[in-house]
Amino acid sequence: MKGILGRKSGMTQVFTKEGKLIPVTVVEITPNVVMQIKTTETDGYNAIQLGVVDKKEKNATKQEVGHAKKASTTPKRFLKELRNVEGEYQLGQVLKADVFEAGEMVDVTGTSKGKGFQGVIKRHNQSRGPMGHGSHYHRGPGSMGTMLPKRVLKGKKLPGHMGNETITIQNLQIVEVNAEENYILVSGNIPGPKNSLVLIKSAVKNNSKKENVEIISYVEETVVDTVEEVKNTTESAEVSKEQVEQATETTEEISEEEKTE
Repeated sequence: MKGILGRKSGMTQVFTKEGKLIPVTVVEITPNVVMQIKTTETDGYNAIQLGVVDKKEKNATKQEVGHAKKASTTPKRFLKELRNVEGEYQLGQVLKADVFEAGEMVDVTGTSKGKGFQGVIKRHNQSRGPMGHGSHYHRGPGSMGTMLPKRVLKGKKLPGHMGNETITIQNLQIVEVNAEENYILVSGNIPGPKNSLVLIKSAVKNNSKKENVEIISYVEETVVDTVEEVKNTTESAEVSKEQVEQATETTEEISEEEKTE
C-alpha cells in the first residue's frame, strides 16, 4: 500500500497513438511530508502520517508546532494517515508524484460536492407522478410505509442534505506521471470540486498493473521556432536552386558536345 495527497485541478482529455480518446482528471501533487511514523511496538499498527499545505506558525497551536518540529518542517494544514504501507520511510521525508508509475491501478478518495437540501427525485433518483391537472401527486416522497407500525421506519428515503460525503472510486488507472511539473493524470472522474483535497492510494481489489498507454504530446511553437523554420526552408530552397542551375549547365554542355560530334 502506498499513497499521496493532491489537489484536483479539473478534467481534460488525452489521445493515444492509436487514436483513442481518454478522459482524465488532473491531480496536482504538492510535496507531501512524512510527519509521523507509527509502528506496532509503539502504536499497535504500522502507518505513516502525511502532511500537505504549509500553515502559518502564528495560526497553529503549540501541539501542532511541536509535532512539526519533530519532522523538521513547518505545521501543515492537512494531515492524513496511511496504514500498512510498503517500503521504508523516514521522518521528514518528502514524497512527490513519482511515488506512482503510469499504468498502476489506484483508488481515489475525496469529498463530494455539496448539493444542499434536495428532494427524493434528485437525492434518491425516484420517479415523479403524473403532471396532469387531475393528479395530486407530482414530486413527493410517496408512501411513508405500511399501516401497522404507525410510524416511519428507519432508513426510509426522504428529502434531506445531499452531497458533501467522503466517497472512494476504485480501480482507476494512472495514465501519466509528470515528476517535473508534479501532476498525475488519472483516468475517468474523481469526487470533489476543483482545488479539493484527494487521496490517491494503491487499489485494494486490483493490484495488477496495466500496459502503459502512449500519449501524444504536443509542443507549442514560439516565434523563434517559426523564424528558424523559415530560415531553414529558404536555405534549402536556395540550395535546390543552385543544384537545378548546375544540372541545367551540365545538360547544356552535354548537348553541345553531342552537336559537335
